[in-house]
Amino acid sequence: MTTPSRRAAILGSLTMAAAPEPLQADPNRMTLALHQTTSAGAGFRGSLEGWARAGIKFVELSDVLLDEFLKTEKLAAARRILGDLGLTVVQAATGVTGLWEPNPGRSNSMAKFKTRCEVYATLGLKNVYATTLAAQKIQSEDYAAAGEHMQAAGEIARQFKLSLRIEFLRSSTFISTLPTLLEVIRQAGHPNVAPMFDFYHFWSGLSKMEDIELVRPGEIAHVHFQDVPDTPRELLDSTTRAIPGDGVAPLTQILSKLAAKGYAGPLSVELFLPRFQQGDPFEVAREIRQKAEIVMRRAGVM
Repeated sequence: MTTPSRRAAILGSLTMAAAPEPLQADPNRMTLALHQTTSAGAGFRGSLEGWARAGIKFVELSDVLLDEFLKTEKLAAARRILGDLGLTVVQAATGVTGLWEPNPGRSNSMAKFKTRCEVYATLGLKNVYATTLAAQKIQSEDYAAAGEHMQAAGEIARQFKLSLRIEFLRSSTFISTLPTLLEVIRQAGHPNVAPMFDFYHFWSGLSKMEDIELVRPGEIAHVHFQDVPDTPRELLDSTTRAIPGDGVAPLTQILSKLAAKGYAGPLSVELFLPRFQQGDPFEVAREIRQKAEIVMRRAGVM
């Protein structure tokens, strides 16, 4: 966890920094965004610079890349890069796990989450997310406190004027499906906590198409947009994601259903394969933009 002295130095470095002017998305259309994980090999600055050259305007920050950047730079420098490139940050990863399920390290996870929120709020962000990653053996009674745990995290986010989005992961032993995520978030009932929808975790996991009907109008706060490759599902893991349009998932059908539920926010592409993460960010972004926008136009959401 960031020490108080280092945190103070990071936050203090932003005193004279001007906030970048955010772009305004069309409220009736979805917008393409890129998650920094996709170009992780290029680092914080390199990924953003390459994407901006390819015409990307909306981005999602990686906590890993930001932490690496801050080893040698100030947080104000990160803010200047975003402003100079004309990029709008739609969301940022907290990278904190162990927040929802009962576990002995939860209090430490909450402290890390608070520190991460403080840094992101000082950077000028409005939205952050955490996943449901869990690998422990779960009992049915473990869900009793999940809503309370989400409420506590939502209260921390509220202190920093942040919206907390939660992403279900297909491999989680605790919350791996859309229905379970919706149920627990509704149990929490906190205005600063909202569900995320990830195309890959949805279509390659245990969720069903009809589960989208459970979503209330305007309930989904953010979307990760990927395709599922044409390979046996037994071989799929979190890294085997494809550019939208390169796989076999019914993307246009899912997009139409999300649109019918009132979603009109970013579609953030997050990929893990080495050919993307180690590739030229400009070329990777250009390929993603060309293919993803075809799918978006076909679905009538662009």
